[in-house]
Amino acid sequence: MQRGQEREESRFREIMERLVAFIGITLLLSLCWVGAFYAADYVYNWIGRHPHPLVGQLITSGLGMLFWGTVISLISRIPRKKQNDYFEQTIEALRKISRGDFQVDLRNLGFGFRNHPFNVLADSVNEMAINLKNTEEMRQEFISNVSHEIQSPLTSIAGFARILKQEELSREQSLHYLDIIERESVRLSKLSDNMLRLASLDSKHVKLQTERFRLDKQLQQHLLSCEPQWLEKNLEVDAELVPVELEADQILLSQVWVNLLHNAIKFTPAGGTIKISLAVEHDHALVSVQDTGIGISEEDLLHIFERFYKVDRSRTRTEGGNGLGLSILHKIVELHKGEVSVHSRVGEGTEFIVRLPLQQKSA
Repeated sequence: MQRGQEREESRFREIMERLVAFIGITLLLSLCWVGAFYAADYVYNWIGRHPHPLVGQLITSGLGMLFWGTVISLISRIPRKKQNDYFEQTIEALRKISRGDFQVDLRNLGFGFRNHPFNVLADSVNEMAINLKNTEEMRQEFISNVSHEIQSPLTSIAGFARILKQEELSREQSLHYLDIIERESVRLSKLSDNMLRLASLDSKHVKLQTERFRLDKQLQQHLLSCEPQWLEKNLEVDAELVPVELEADQILLSQVWVNLLHNAIKFTPAGGTIKISLAVEHDHALVSVQDTGIGISEEDLLHIFERFYKVDRSRTRTEGGNGLGLSILHKIVELHKGEVSVHSRVGEGTEFIVRLPLQQKSA
């Protein structure tokens, strides 16, 4: 509605600008002809002879055209200079962008009507600069996050490797340090795998390998595979799964359920409860994974699907998290034209709801 109102206001301004321009040209044309008439009359009086009315009319018209051409020639120099300034500023802006400087603003050029091609080009350059700036900021943040995630385990591996060189260490101490090195190596491997997976999912050429399968059976299989983890923490697991046949990429969706189940087990204290439900609503399957874990704050919920974002940095670091799991989950659901939402309260638990269409529409 607001966009439609802005469009109407822009159209009204354009009409008013054109009306003012028409009135201005008409007045200027009238002044040229009036000036030509009085100029010719002055010359007739000066030489003391008046031509035939038809000849006089032709002389006045010719003189009016001369005046009009002269005035237009003088006036045209103003926009020509403005055009040159416009091109110089635009070229300079493009040069700045090519050098990686995205602080560009061509909004103050004000060239003619709002939909004038020059103004459209200026808006396009501004939008391009903003998008490139955002992309560059994301790239720098990504590099910073990756560097941090890689540097931490490498520092641990290098530090404990130096300690292992000490001959006075007992076998028990050596094994302990080797366990840490192995754990940090696995963490590096997971980070590499997740980054490659995200890069693959981000590709415009990614194609879902869809097939029809029973979603309830897939969820049951993943629940059984996680049984040792939730039994170890004495968690109560409740599953309410109705039979649902789904058309999707079974391998990719497996990553979604593994991520949700592992997070629920990881962040639910011993003796807690995890509930998994599957239902059908209209033409969509709804999967809910709910736990009685530590919960997520409202501030963290805003960033929960951002890459490398960690709700509990201390716990995710000790338990091998790298902040990419939920980003991968979100991307996979998005590729299936689905939605994922989160509801949580600190200290009470978290619920993830994945909504997927039962059938994938062909592109």
